[in-house]
Amino acid sequence: MLENGEHFFEGVEKLLEIWFEESPNNDNDLRNISRSDWEKVLGNVNCEIISTSKNDTIDAFVLSESSMFVSKRRWILKTCGTTTPLKCLSLLLQLASENGFDVVADLFYSRKNFTRPEVQITPHQGFTEEVTYLDSIFPNGRSYCLGSMNLECWYLYTFSRSDVKSSSKQIVDEKDVDSEPDQTIEILMQDLDPETMSIFYKNKFASAKEATKESGIDTILPSMHIDDFLFDPCGYSMNGINDKGEYMTIHITPENQFSYVSFETNVALSNYRKLINQVINTFKPGKFIVTIFANKCSLAYETMKELEVEYSKGSHWKRTDMQCCNFPSYNLLFAQYSHNEKVCDNL
Repeated sequence: MLENGEHFFEGVEKLLEIWFEESPNNDNDLRNISRSDWEKVLGNVNCEIISTSKNDTIDAFVLSESSMFVSKRRWILKTCGTTTPLKCLSLLLQLASENGFDVVADLFYSRKNFTRPEVQITPHQGFTEEVTYLDSIFPNGRSYCLGSMNLECWYLYTFSRSDVKSSSKQIVDEKDVDSEPDQTIEILMQDLDPETMSIFYKNKFASAKEATKESGIDTILPSMHIDDFLFDPCGYSMNGINDKGEYMTIHITPENQFSYVSFETNVALSNYRKLINQVINTFKPGKFIVTIFANKCSLAYETMKELEVEYSKGSHWKRTDMQCCNFPSYNLLFAQYSHNEKVCDNL
Protein backbone atom coordinates (compact mmCIF):
# COMPACT_ATOMS: atom_id res chain seq x y z
CA MET A 1 0.00 0.00 0.00
CA LEU A 2 1.07 3.61 -0.49
CA GLU A 3 2.51 5.39 2.54
CA ASN A 4 2.49 9.01 3.74
CA GLY A 5 -0.11 10.10 1.20
CA GLU A 6 2.24 9.35 -1.69
CA HIS A 7 0.62 9.98 -5.07
CA PHE A 8 0.80 7.16 -7.59
CA PHE A 9 -1.34 5.99 -10.49
CA GLU A 10 -0.84 2.69 -12.32
CA GLY A 11 -0.93 3.52 -16.00
CA VAL A 12 -0.28 -0.09 -17.01
CA GLU A 13 -3.55 -1.52 -18.32
CA LYS A 14 -5.26 -4.87 -18.15
CA LEU A 15 -6.60 -5.78 -21.60
CA LEU A 16 -9.44 -8.27 -22.01
CA GLU A 17 -10.81 -9.23 -25.44
CA ILE A 18 -13.48 -11.82 -26.16
CA TRP A 19 -14.79 -13.11 -29.49
CA PHE A 20 -18.02 -15.11 -29.46
CA GLU A 21 -18.92 -17.74 -32.04
CA GLU A 22 -21.30 -16.63 -34.76
CA SER A 23 -24.95 -16.85 -33.75
CA PRO A 24 -27.45 -18.67 -36.02
CA ASN A 25 -29.69 -15.62 -35.65
CA ASN A 26 -28.10 -12.80 -37.64
CA ASP A 27 -30.02 -10.22 -35.59
CA ASN A 28 -28.09 -11.12 -32.44
CA ASP A 29 -25.61 -8.38 -31.62
CA LEU A 30 -23.65 -7.49 -28.48
CA ARG A 31 -24.46 -3.84 -29.23
CA ASN A 32 -28.07 -4.62 -28.24
CA ILE A 33 -26.93 -4.80 -24.61
CA SER A 34 -28.29 -1.70 -22.88
CA ARG A 35 -26.21 1.08 -21.37
CA SER A 36 -27.62 0.30 -17.93
CA ASP A 37 -26.38 -3.29 -18.28
CA TRP A 38 -22.94 -2.07 -19.36
CA GLU A 39 -22.89 0.16 -16.29
CA LYS A 40 -23.56 -2.91 -14.14
CA VAL A 41 -20.72 -4.76 -15.86
CA LEU A 42 -18.35 -1.83 -15.29
CA GLY A 43 -19.50 -1.53 -11.68
CA ASN A 44 -17.74 -4.84 -11.07
CA VAL A 45 -14.61 -3.35 -12.64
CA ASN A 46 -14.69 -0.15 -10.54
CA CYS A 47 -14.93 2.27 -13.44
CA GLU A 48 -17.67 4.17 -15.26
CA ILE A 49 -18.63 5.50 -18.68
CA ILE A 50 -17.55 9.06 -19.47
CA SER A 51 -18.36 9.32 -23.18
CA THR A 52 -19.61 7.22 -26.10
CA SER A 53 -19.25 7.24 -29.87
CA LYS A 54 -20.63 4.79 -32.40
CA ASN A 55 -21.20 4.00 -36.05
CA ASP A 56 -22.82 1.15 -37.97
CA THR A 57 -20.19 -1.40 -36.95
CA ILE A 58 -18.75 -0.52 -33.54
CA ASP A 59 -19.60 1.23 -30.26
CA ALA A 60 -16.76 2.90 -28.34
CA PHE A 61 -16.81 3.99 -24.70
CA VAL A 62 -14.30 6.27 -23.01
CA LEU A 63 -14.16 5.17 -19.37
CA SER A 64 -12.97 6.78 -16.18
CA GLU A 65 -10.12 4.26 -16.45
CA SER A 66 -9.48 3.73 -20.19
CA SER A 67 -11.85 2.19 -22.80
CA MET A 68 -14.41 -0.37 -23.93
CA PHE A 69 -15.31 -1.40 -27.49
CA VAL A 70 -18.33 -3.43 -28.56
CA SER A 71 -19.03 -4.82 -32.02
CA LYS A 72 -21.40 -7.55 -33.17
CA ARG A 73 -19.59 -10.50 -31.58
CA ARG A 74 -16.43 -8.95 -30.11
CA TRP A 75 -15.99 -7.19 -26.77
CA ILE A 76 -12.85 -5.36 -25.63
CA LEU A 77 -12.18 -3.85 -22.19
CA LYS A 78 -8.96 -2.00 -21.36
CA THR A 79 -8.60 -0.57 -17.86
CA CYS A 80 -5.80 0.98 -15.82
CA GLY A 81 -5.36 1.94 -12.16
CA THR A 82 -6.61 -0.59 -9.61
CA THR A 83 -9.58 -1.78 -11.68
CA THR A 84 -10.75 -5.41 -11.57
CA PRO A 85 -11.83 -6.36 -15.11
CA LEU A 86 -11.84 -10.12 -14.48
CA LYS A 87 -14.58 -9.65 -11.90
CA CYS A 88 -17.04 -8.67 -14.63
CA LEU A 89 -16.66 -11.90 -16.63
CA SER A 90 -19.57 -13.80 -15.10
CA LEU A 91 -22.05 -10.99 -15.74
CA LEU A 92 -20.64 -10.33 -19.21
CA LEU A 93 -21.02 -13.99 -20.24
CA GLN A 94 -24.56 -13.99 -18.88
CA LEU A 95 -25.51 -10.87 -20.87
CA ALA A 96 -23.88 -12.29 -23.99
CA SER A 97 -25.88 -15.50 -23.61
CA GLU A 98 -29.10 -13.52 -23.20
CA ASN A 99 -28.25 -11.87 -26.53
CA GLY A 100 -27.67 -15.14 -28.38
CA PHE A 101 -23.94 -15.69 -27.86
CA ASP A 102 -23.44 -18.83 -25.78
CA VAL A 103 -19.98 -19.93 -26.93
CA VAL A 104 -16.67 -18.08 -26.48
CA ALA A 105 -14.56 -18.58 -29.62
CA ASP A 106 -11.42 -16.78 -28.41
CA LEU A 107 -10.36 -14.94 -25.27
CA PHE A 108 -7.22 -12.87 -24.75
CA TYR A 109 -6.15 -11.33 -21.44
CA SER A 110 -2.86 -9.44 -21.40
CA ARG A 111 -0.91 -6.82 -19.51
CA LYS A 112 2.59 -5.54 -18.96
CA ASN A 113 4.12 -6.07 -15.52
CA PHE A 114 2.75 -3.50 -13.06
CA THR A 115 4.92 -0.65 -11.82
CA ARG A 116 3.52 -1.11 -8.30
CA PRO A 117 1.88 -4.57 -8.09
CA GLU A 118 1.39 -4.27 -4.34
CA VAL A 119 -1.41 -1.71 -4.76
CA GLN A 120 -3.56 -3.97 -6.97
CA ILE A 121 -6.78 -5.62 -5.79
CA THR A 122 -7.72 -9.32 -5.92
CA PRO A 123 -7.82 -11.08 -8.38
CA HIS A 124 -5.10 -8.89 -9.92
CA GLN A 125 -2.39 -9.02 -7.25
CA GLY A 126 -0.24 -11.27 -9.43
CA PHE A 127 -0.40 -13.08 -12.75
CA THR A 128 -0.65 -16.46 -11.02
CA GLU A 129 -3.78 -15.26 -9.22
CA GLU A 130 -5.23 -13.95 -12.49
CA VAL A 131 -4.54 -17.27 -14.23
CA THR A 132 -6.21 -19.21 -11.41
CA TYR A 133 -9.28 -16.99 -11.70
CA LEU A 134 -9.45 -17.36 -15.49
CA ASP A 135 -8.88 -21.13 -15.30
CA SER A 136 -11.94 -21.42 -13.08
CA ILE A 137 -14.03 -20.12 -16.00
CA PHE A 138 -11.97 -21.39 -18.95
CA PRO A 139 -10.43 -24.74 -17.92
CA ASN A 140 -8.55 -25.13 -21.21
CA GLY A 141 -6.88 -21.71 -21.15
CA ARG A 142 -3.13 -21.23 -21.51
CA SER A 143 -0.81 -18.68 -19.90
CA TYR A 144 2.47 -17.18 -21.11
CA CYS A 145 5.12 -14.68 -20.05
CA LEU A 146 7.16 -12.89 -22.72
CA GLY A 147 10.22 -10.79 -21.95
CA SER A 148 12.36 -10.90 -18.82
CA MET A 149 10.46 -11.90 -15.69
CA ASN A 150 12.91 -10.08 -13.41
CA LEU A 151 12.93 -6.87 -15.50
CA GLU A 152 10.24 -5.97 -18.02
CA CYS A 153 7.72 -8.53 -19.23
CA TRP A 154 4.30 -8.96 -20.78
CA TYR A 155 1.78 -11.53 -19.61
CA LEU A 156 -0.75 -13.27 -21.82
CA TYR A 157 -3.63 -15.66 -21.15
CA THR A 158 -5.48 -17.20 -24.09
CA PHE A 159 -8.45 -19.45 -24.56
CA SER A 160 -9.46 -20.73 -28.00
CA ARG A 161 -12.44 -22.88 -28.87
CA SER A 162 -10.29 -24.41 -31.63
CA ASP A 163 -7.90 -25.76 -28.96
CA VAL A 164 -10.79 -27.47 -27.22
CA LYS A 165 -11.99 -28.99 -30.50
CA SER A 166 -8.49 -30.18 -31.34
CA SER A 167 -7.98 -31.78 -27.93
CA SER A 168 -11.24 -33.68 -28.35
CA LYS A 169 -10.06 -34.84 -31.81
CA GLN A 170 -12.80 -32.98 -33.63
CA ILE A 171 -11.92 -31.68 -37.07
CA VAL A 172 -11.30 -27.92 -37.09
CA ASP A 173 -12.13 -26.14 -40.31
CA GLU A 174 -9.64 -23.28 -40.84
CA LYS A 175 -12.45 -21.20 -42.30
CA ASP A 176 -14.22 -21.47 -38.95
CA VAL A 177 -11.07 -20.54 -37.04
CA ASP A 178 -10.25 -17.53 -39.24
CA SER A 179 -13.72 -16.41 -40.28
CA GLU A 180 -12.59 -12.80 -40.73
CA PRO A 181 -9.27 -10.92 -40.77
CA ASP A 182 -8.15 -9.82 -37.34
CA GLN A 183 -5.04 -8.04 -36.11
CA THR A 184 -4.05 -5.86 -33.17
CA ILE A 185 -0.93 -3.79 -32.57
CA GLU A 186 -0.21 -2.40 -29.14
CA ILE A 187 2.64 -0.03 -28.25
CA LEU A 188 3.33 0.41 -24.52
CA MET A 189 5.60 3.34 -23.68
CA GLN A 190 7.38 4.48 -20.52
CA ASP A 191 9.88 7.17 -19.42
CA LEU A 192 8.22 9.72 -21.68
CA ASP A 193 9.42 13.15 -22.73
CA PRO A 194 8.32 15.63 -19.99
CA GLU A 195 7.66 18.44 -22.47
CA THR A 196 5.35 16.23 -24.52
CA MET A 197 3.62 15.00 -21.37
CA SER A 198 3.00 18.59 -20.22
CA ILE A 199 0.42 18.86 -23.03
CA PHE A 200 -1.86 16.54 -21.09
CA TYR A 201 -2.26 18.76 -18.03
CA LYS A 202 -5.34 20.94 -17.67
CA ASN A 203 -3.22 23.95 -16.73
CA LYS A 204 -1.66 23.75 -20.22
CA PHE A 205 -4.74 23.09 -22.34
CA ALA A 206 -8.33 23.46 -21.20
CA SER A 207 -9.83 21.01 -23.69
CA ALA A 208 -9.03 17.53 -24.95
CA LYS A 209 -9.35 18.69 -28.56
CA GLU A 210 -6.56 21.22 -28.06
CA ALA A 211 -4.32 18.54 -26.53
CA THR A 212 -5.16 16.11 -29.34
CA LYS A 213 -4.20 18.66 -32.01
CA GLU A 214 -1.11 20.03 -30.25
CA SER A 215 0.33 16.55 -29.67
CA GLY A 216 -0.35 15.36 -33.21
CA ILE A 217 -2.55 12.48 -32.09
CA ASP A 218 -5.11 13.49 -34.74
CA THR A 219 -2.57 12.79 -37.51
CA ILE A 220 -1.60 9.25 -36.47
CA LEU A 221 -4.59 7.62 -38.19
CA PRO A 222 -6.44 10.53 -39.84
CA SER A 223 -9.47 8.47 -40.90
CA MET A 224 -10.52 7.95 -37.29
CA HIS A 225 -13.43 9.83 -35.73
CA ILE A 226 -11.98 10.89 -32.37
CA ASP A 227 -13.71 11.00 -29.00
CA ASP A 228 -11.21 12.41 -26.48
CA PHE A 229 -11.15 13.40 -22.81
CA LEU A 230 -8.68 15.41 -20.71
CA PHE A 231 -8.74 14.60 -17.01
CA ASP A 232 -8.35 17.12 -14.17
CA PRO A 233 -5.61 17.86 -13.16
CA CYS A 234 -3.93 15.63 -15.75
CA GLY A 235 -4.31 12.49 -17.86
CA TYR A 236 -5.82 11.81 -21.25
CA SER A 237 -7.89 9.16 -23.01
CA MET A 238 -9.14 8.89 -26.58
CA ASN A 239 -11.01 6.45 -28.77
CA GLY A 240 -11.05 6.59 -32.54
CA ILE A 241 -13.34 4.56 -34.80
CA ASN A 242 -13.86 4.39 -38.55
CA ASP A 243 -16.56 3.09 -40.87
CA LYS A 244 -14.75 -0.25 -41.33
CA GLY A 245 -15.28 -1.05 -37.66
CA GLU A 246 -11.60 -0.46 -36.89
CA TYR A 247 -10.60 1.32 -33.69
CA MET A 248 -7.70 3.20 -32.17
CA THR A 249 -7.22 4.06 -28.52
CA ILE A 250 -4.60 6.04 -26.57
CA HIS A 251 -4.26 6.46 -22.81
CA ILE A 252 -1.79 8.77 -21.13
CA THR A 253 -0.53 8.96 -17.54
CA PRO A 254 1.74 12.03 -17.82
CA GLU A 255 3.26 12.37 -14.32
CA ASN A 256 7.03 12.31 -14.65
CA GLN A 257 7.65 9.79 -11.83
CA PHE A 258 5.51 7.09 -13.49
CA SER A 259 4.71 8.34 -17.01
CA TYR A 260 3.03 5.81 -19.26
CA VAL A 261 1.32 5.87 -22.66
CA SER A 262 -0.47 3.05 -24.44
CA PHE A 263 -1.46 2.99 -28.10
CA GLU A 264 -3.61 0.27 -29.62
CA THR A 265 -5.37 -0.28 -32.93
CA ASN A 266 -6.73 -3.09 -35.09
CA VAL A 267 -6.24 -1.18 -38.34
CA ALA A 268 -5.21 -3.59 -41.10
CA LEU A 269 -1.85 -2.57 -42.58
CA SER A 270 0.60 -4.53 -44.69
CA ASN A 271 3.50 -2.95 -42.80
CA TYR A 272 3.46 -1.43 -39.29
CA ARG A 273 6.90 0.21 -39.37
CA LYS A 274 5.62 3.65 -40.40
CA LEU A 275 2.86 3.55 -37.76
CA ILE A 276 5.29 2.54 -35.02
CA ASN A 277 7.65 5.36 -36.01
CA GLN A 278 4.84 7.91 -35.97
CA VAL A 279 3.61 6.83 -32.53
CA ILE A 280 7.13 6.82 -31.06
CA ASN A 281 7.94 10.22 -32.57
CA THR A 282 4.70 11.63 -31.16
CA PHE A 283 5.32 10.61 -27.54
CA LYS A 284 9.14 10.25 -27.36
CA PRO A 285 9.43 7.43 -24.80
CA GLY A 286 12.65 6.21 -23.20
CA LYS A 287 11.59 2.60 -23.73
CA PHE A 288 8.67 0.77 -25.26
CA ILE A 289 7.15 -2.63 -26.02
CA VAL A 290 5.41 -3.60 -29.27
CA THR A 291 3.03 -6.54 -29.52
CA ILE A 292 1.29 -7.59 -32.74
CA PHE A 293 -1.40 -10.27 -33.07
CA ALA A 294 -2.57 -11.37 -36.51
CA ASN A 295 -4.61 -14.28 -37.78
CA LYS A 296 -4.12 -16.09 -41.07
CA CYS A 297 -6.63 -13.92 -42.92
CA SER A 298 -4.91 -10.68 -41.92
CA LEU A 299 -2.70 -8.51 -44.12
CA ALA A 300 -0.30 -8.37 -41.18
CA TYR A 301 0.11 -12.14 -40.82
CA GLU A 302 3.00 -12.48 -43.27
CA THR A 303 4.42 -8.98 -42.95
CA MET A 304 4.96 -9.41 -39.20
CA LYS A 305 8.07 -11.30 -40.26
CA GLU A 306 9.54 -8.02 -41.52
CA LEU A 307 9.58 -6.72 -37.96
CA GLU A 308 11.63 -9.73 -36.94
CA VAL A 309 14.42 -7.99 -38.85
CA GLU A 310 16.04 -5.36 -36.66
CA TYR A 311 13.42 -2.55 -36.56
CA SER A 312 15.95 -0.41 -34.71
CA LYS A 313 18.73 -0.81 -37.27
CA GLY A 314 20.22 2.57 -38.07
CA SER A 315 18.02 4.35 -35.51
CA HIS A 316 18.56 5.44 -31.93
CA TRP A 317 16.62 2.41 -30.69
CA LYS A 318 18.15 -0.79 -29.45
CA ARG A 319 16.04 -3.94 -29.47
CA THR A 320 16.55 -5.60 -26.10
CA ASP A 321 14.21 -8.55 -26.58
CA MET A 322 12.07 -10.22 -29.21
CA GLN A 323 9.91 -13.34 -29.12
CA CYS A 324 7.49 -14.90 -31.58
CA CYS A 325 4.65 -17.30 -30.82
CA ASN A 326 2.49 -19.38 -33.14
CA PHE A 327 -1.00 -20.14 -31.89
CA PRO A 328 -3.60 -22.29 -33.71
CA SER A 329 -5.18 -19.31 -35.44
CA TYR A 330 -2.91 -16.37 -34.57
CA ASN A 331 0.74 -15.36 -34.71
CA LEU A 332 2.17 -13.08 -32.03
CA LEU A 333 5.25 -10.87 -32.15
CA PHE A 334 6.66 -9.32 -28.96
CA ALA A 335 9.54 -6.84 -29.12
CA GLN A 336 11.10 -4.51 -26.58
CA TYR A 337 13.20 -1.41 -27.27
CA SER A 338 15.26 1.12 -25.34
CA HIS A 339 17.45 4.08 -26.31
CA ASN A 340 20.66 3.12 -28.07
CA GLU A 341 23.05 5.44 -26.24
CA LYS A 342 25.91 4.87 -28.70
CA VAL A 343 23.79 6.11 -31.61
CA CYS A 344 22.32 8.95 -29.52
CA ASP A 345 25.83 10.19 -28.75
CA ASN A 346 26.51 10.48 -32.46
CA LEU A 347 23.38 12.47 -33.29
